[in-house]
Amino acid sequence: MTLQVIGAGYGRTGTLSLKLALEHLGFQRCYHMFEVLDQHPEHIADWAAAHRGEAVDWDGLFEGYRAAVDWPACNLWRELAEHYPEARVVLTLRDAHSWHASVLRTIHPRSMARRQSQDPKLRAAGEWLNDIIWEGVFKGRIEDRDYAIGVYNAHVESVRRSLPPERLLVIEGRQSWEPLCKFLGCAVPGEAYPQRNTTAEYLARAPGPS
Repeated sequence: MTLQVIGAGYGRTGTLSLKLALEHLGFQRCYHMFEVLDQHPEHIADWAAAHRGEAVDWDGLFEGYRAAVDWPACNLWRELAEHYPEARVVLTLRDAHSWHASVLRTIHPRSMARRQSQDPKLRAAGEWLNDIIWEGVFKGRIEDRDYAIGVYNAHVESVRRSLPPERLLVIEGRQSWEPLCKFLGCAVPGEAYPQRNTTAEYLARAPGPS
């Protein structure tokens, strides 16, 4: 099995909805940050090594998966696209100011809470999240709106410039089945596109580091 779809969009751009949509279309299973934190914490060491530029057994890491979206994969979309040259790339977007506000209300404080946990495993996961996202991508300045949005926009433009149009799908705003299914050559399902993990849903979940 090999990756057929790579998500290049940052977290909080509809990545969980995309994961569920891809799995519904038959791309079982789709790798997401939830897989690392909830199912494969042993992968943290591999992802940390990959972010340091070290060689990683991608095929072993993604064994059993046909797609990967969200962090940490989106940070290394270029390496993954090179390793899986037949894979299509999907870039999910949302209004940059809305994205930044959502990050500060959801995943950033929750990952920071992990760093303060009394549980050594949760604390280690929090340090890893800090290393690869908040320090690694945003240089410790995620709360600086202009800087963070600048990083976000630069990432988007880098993806757009780097791939030919036949290999890249850009999805902006509220997502739907039609563009995704056309891009992947799949039939459009009869049910509504999954819209999951809104800010309200995220905040409604049980408090605590997750």
